[in-house]
Order: sequence, then structure tokens, then C-alpha cells
Amino acid sequence: MNFTDMLRQAQQAHDSMLCVGLDPEPAKFPGAWRGDAARIYDFCAAIVDATRDLVCAFKPQIAYFAAHGAEPALQRLIEHIHRVAPGVPVILDAKRGDIGATAEQYAREAFERYRADALTLSPFMGFDSIEPYLRHAGKGLILLCRTSNPGGSDLQAQRLAGGEMLFEHIARLAAGPWNAGGQLGLVVGATFPGEVARVRELAPTLPLLIPGIGAQGGDVEATVRAGWRADGPIIVSSSRAVLYASAGADHAEAARRVAQATRRQLNAARGVN
Repeated sequence: MNFTDMLRQAQQAHDSMLCVGLDPEPAKFPGAWRGDAARIYDFCAAIVDATRDLVCAFKPQIAYFAAHGAEPALQRLIEHIHRVAPGVPVILDAKRGDIGATAEQYAREAFERYRADALTLSPFMGFDSIEPYLRHAGKGLILLCRTSNPGGSDLQAQRLAGGEMLFEHIARLAAGPWNAGGQLGLVVGATFPGEVARVRELAPTLPLLIPGIGAQGGDVEATVRAGWRADGPIIVSSSRAVLYASAGADHAEAARRVAQATRRQLNAARGVN
């Protein structure tokens, strides 16, 4: 099953547009685990177990594992997700951006070593930085387009000679000539709902990965209104608000409560109770 089909089925099965981001910071772990990088797998697996029926995807961020030499924990965690939530896709958030043989190795890392279902990529080196990943049939490739950080405007909101902004040009390419295999999606930040709407206009059916709600303050209702379409799925990511809902022994239960509340908010924004 390809990534988009897997995503749609998970959204339907769990009535959810919520993606839980797995960004483990040992300094924020609960109780006796605090500061212990050896507990990265245990912490993340507990979150997965508590939320696996509430989400449409999980999104581990590779830097939070690699910084602690915890790549084996990441590999084990993705295996755990595939085992306990077999219908839920895993988006490896790595934002890779290189060409040729190096890109081929990054693709092997994501899809063969870690067995991710999708990967975030930077498209700013052009199509030949995307093409090596397209060889992995059925895998999702989610391109940075209009990111949630304020500094994204330094490049993404700059106008090209033809008059459109750079993020608009990326959206056109991703919805058109770059997407012959139907594998592409786009990252657009909840902190810019107007740009979410514009990207959806240019790419009406592409999956949109939308970070920026929760701790970053993006407006849930505006985000869903701008991006969700019946034939255009959105993947709304929340990380810190779910992961660190409690610093106590009830951290997994608290994460579940926040995930449930966020799912309800998202569904209410599209008119589903």
C-alpha cells in the first residue's frame, strides 16, 4: 500500500487528522527518567501506545535521536509502531536536501534502514534532489513549502521574476511535473493560514503536513478551514503539547487526553463531532 492510501485509511479508521510528533528531549522526561537518554525508546513507545488509535500518523524527528546516539532506539521505535499500529504511517522528519549518490544513501537510510513510510525533504536544490527518493515506489516525499517559522519568509515569500512567490512555485511543481508517481506532499505551517489556503488552491489533492499548532500557537480552526478538503488530506502535527502534557507518572495518560482533545478540535473545525 502506498503512503497516501495508508494515510487515508488511517484517517478514516481513527477519525483523525492528528499526527503526533516524536521529539524526545530527555531533560523533559518524567520522574526518574529525566535526563536519561537511555529512556528515549521507553518514553516514545509509551506515547505511541497511549495514542495509537487517535492519530493518522506518527512523525519521529531524527535529530532528537541522533543527538544522543539513539539511532538504534529510533529503528526499534519505528518497528514498534509498525507492530502495534500497523495501519498508521510513519513520517520520518529529516528534511534531507542533497543530490546524486548522497541522496540515494539518505533514501536507503529512511526507507530501508528505518522502514519509514514517508520522509520530509528540502526541495531547494531542485528536482535532482528529489528524484533519487522517487525510485522507492509507494513512499511519501513531503517537501518543505511554506514552513511555520518566521524566518521562512526570508526565502519562501520572495517573489520570482514571473510574479509568484517561491513557495507558490514549489507547490505548482509538486502538484505538477515533479509528481509523476503521485508520491509528493507539502509542508505548510499552521502559523500562516492564508498561505495554507493558497497552497491548497495550487495543490488541491496533495497531502499537506501542517506543523505549528499546540506549542507554536497555530489556529486550529483557521488551519483546517484553509487546508482540509475531502480529496485533499491534511496531517496536523502536534509534538510538545502531547509529549510533555505531564511531568509525572501519568505522562502517557496525559498525552492521550491532550491527543483526544486535539483530535476533537480538529474534527469540530471541519464540522465533525
